[in-house]
Amino acid sequence: MQPQKWQSSRRDFLRHSAATGVGFWVAGGLAGKASASPNEQLQIASFGVNGKGRSDVSNAARFGKIFALCDADRSFLDLSARTYKVPKENRFTDYRELFDKLGDKIDVVTVSTPDHTHAVILAKALRAGKHCYGQKPLTKSIHEARTLQELAKQAGTVTQMGNQYTAFEPMRKAAYQIRAGQIGNVKEVHVWTNRPIWPQGEARGPEKPVPKELDWEAWIGPAPMRPYADGYHTFKWRGWWDFGTGALGDMACHTCNLPFMALNMRDPLSVEAETSGHNRDSYPAKSKIKFEFPSIGDRQPFTFYWYDGTNLPPKEIYADFDKPGPNGEPWSLSTSGCILVGDKATMYAAGDYAEAGIFVNNGVELADVDYPKPVSEPELGHVQEFYEAIRDPKNKQAVSNFVDYAGPLTETILLGNLAVWKEGPVKWDARTLTPDDPKLMAIVKPEYRNGYEL
Repeated sequence: MQPQKWQSSRRDFLRHSAATGVGFWVAGGLAGKASASPNEQLQIASFGVNGKGRSDVSNAARFGKIFALCDADRSFLDLSARTYKVPKENRFTDYRELFDKLGDKIDVVTVSTPDHTHAVILAKALRAGKHCYGQKPLTKSIHEARTLQELAKQAGTVTQMGNQYTAFEPMRKAAYQIRAGQIGNVKEVHVWTNRPIWPQGEARGPEKPVPKELDWEAWIGPAPMRPYADGYHTFKWRGWWDFGTGALGDMACHTCNLPFMALNMRDPLSVEAETSGHNRDSYPAKSKIKFEFPSIGDRQPFTFYWYDGTNLPPKEIYADFDKPGPNGEPWSLSTSGCILVGDKATMYAAGDYAEAGIFVNNGVELADVDYPKPVSEPELGHVQEFYEAIRDPKNKQAVSNFVDYAGPLTETILLGNLAVWKEGPVKWDARTLTPDDPKLMAIVKPEYRNGYEL
């Protein structure tokens, strides 16, 4: 087992910064740091400022001015506004109001809200010609992911999904080694996670008064209205079909980064799920999902297995790695990770982001390959790629852009939830986004409440 080593006018500025090309991540290479010229200071509007939003706003502040903030919870909104000195007139609980009042003054949008509001905010931003950074999963539904790809193509602006560690150098190198055929043709991919770490498979709690600091109408957004109760705001929304995407949507954009980059893991033919059972209101406590992928170009057909809750791959899949360490320390399978089974060797990447080590069996020594080199440490690298692509059009698009990477990845991942909903097999037409069961179209393309649109 071998481990891998490790301004002129704002209008003129925006025209310049939008002149980006296609697919940076294929070509590789980045220029120096973004300009800090006061005349070219990016004005950033951040939507969602708590949880992951806290670090997203903090990261954005390194590359521009936090000009406006939006969060349905006024306590989080005001705290962030004080930190970044955002005046009251630039604080909002409703994203539509922010765009209506300040849209012409914004260059960049970051979206770190619950999953069900990602697409409506990003779509509005793209139609307004803004550079967009949206948290993973890019969207809550497959139709939304396809729509954002189309809007991003039309806008021509820089886009990036907030999928930290996409700029992790060992992961990128391993992906390109697999692309070069160094573990052979990949027949199986196994990915597992320790999520959910929030309640799932439960009934709704009793109705309670809406907290005075919370704009419940804005928080619900395009989802069906329901009474406020415990278990939605702030973090537990992930377990509800109306708001989140469950364990799969939360973590697979991370743990599937390596196989997606390596295998162009898109356009599956079918998907099938086994679950612990659910009421189609809250996601199940645990799931196993199987995706079948066809050949694409030089890529051979393969099967992708997903495991969440306490589910894990069969032990024979990782048996070659189940050995004591060099000093006799006990070995255990990481709580999340991925395994790619090739016909020459098997690669095991431990951790959510392959950050806990990348290993190969059968005595295979992986050779150097060309791959897109990150510009900084892994947590911030994908953020820096986004802002540098805005500053310098020669950088092309960032790796996890909506069109070439984030949109197709999100489509693939969210397909699994169709099978979770059905608790059975689903055949899939990726070109038309059509399942063989018409009832599943309500999951592929959900309806929005009046006043909200994609």
